[in-house]
Amino acid sequence: QVQLVESGGGLVQVGGSMRLSCAASGSILSTSDMGWYRQIPGKQREWVAGITPRGTTNYADSVKGRFTISRDNARNTGYLQMNSLKPEDTAVYYCLVTSTANNYWGQGTQVTVSS
Repeated sequence: QVQLVESGGGLVQVGGSMRLSCAASGSILSTSDMGWYRQIPGKQREWVAGITPRGTTNYADSVKGRFTISRDNARNTGYLQMNSLKPEDTAVYYCLVTSTANNYWGQGTQVTVSS
């Protein structure tokens, strides 16, 4: 069973930066798509960014130019670098790894951007 452990969330001021990590058990990341999602209470989970095994990245328009998704296959860890944070970026952030066998979600990490 693959497990994803997220870290790096917390409180940051408007305009600040934060990096989220998603560590996978086993070497699944090198052959799987990985994505980051976020959710605020009462709303649907929203896709934020994705990266393919070859390193092709895509971003939601709301974060394009501010967020960067990356992966370190040797460490089985994915990252979401978030810059120029805004209050509307406040949410619980989840990583998702999509393999041929299954989809795996992290437990979520809270990001709060204060003004």
